[in-house]
Amino acid sequence: MINKRVGSPTEAVADVFDGATIMVSGFGEAGSPVELLHALIDQGAKDLTVVSNNTGSGEVGLAALLKAGRVSKVICSFPRTANSTVFPDLYRSGKTSLELVPQGTLAERIRAGGAGIPAFYTATAVGTPLGEGKELRTFDGRDYILERGLRADFALIKAKSADTHGNAIYNKTARNFGPPMAMASRVAIVQVERIVEPGAIDPEVVVSPGIFVDRVVEVANPVHESELVAAGATYP
Repeated sequence: MINKRVGSPTEAVADVFDGATIMVSGFGEAGSPVELLHALIDQGAKDLTVVSNNTGSGEVGLAALLKAGRVSKVICSFPRTANSTVFPDLYRSGKTSLELVPQGTLAERIRAGGAGIPAFYTATAVGTPLGEGKELRTFDGRDYILERGLRADFALIKAKSADTHGNAIYNKTARNFGPPMAMASRVAIVQVERIVEPGAIDPEVVVSPGIFVDRVVEVANPVHESELVAAGATYP
């Protein structure tokens, strides 16, 4: 029997190495794997490239990883949101670089990476600074730019529940970037509120099949990022 369960977030991220590319699920708070991110801070890996929709909120979760000085580059769509107080200062000081990607393009670059597609053409960002320096081609009278698929060494993902084989389901919009990130990473690590035995999840509702998930860790009562931010919490 294949058992992908690991005992703790600490164990789940133990082999993340310096210089790794890490995909982090989440759309704002929804789907943000806070416990895995905090375990990664404790683990100590540095010079990381992070692929995420945004740069976190307050000084917890992804924002805390940035504040700890562990991230050298961010690839994202929304580097500045209402509660993103850490990244703007890091960017302005040159301590963390940014590759800004339109949200739909980011989602497709991750999906393409997971599907084994090295690159694709899109009309998004043509004629803008985000399209500068990229290959341009014309199809049926319309200009398109070439975008590269994205792959990662690790993905940190939050789901609702999974079985010990890694078959995972999500809580509504917390699904967001998790499924394609699991496909586009060499090691997909999924934190869930509950791990069940094989057969307990209806195969028809599985979103991330276990073939794309390498480790599952149970976090029975995950923290809510918005509550931590509202309380002024920091990590560590």
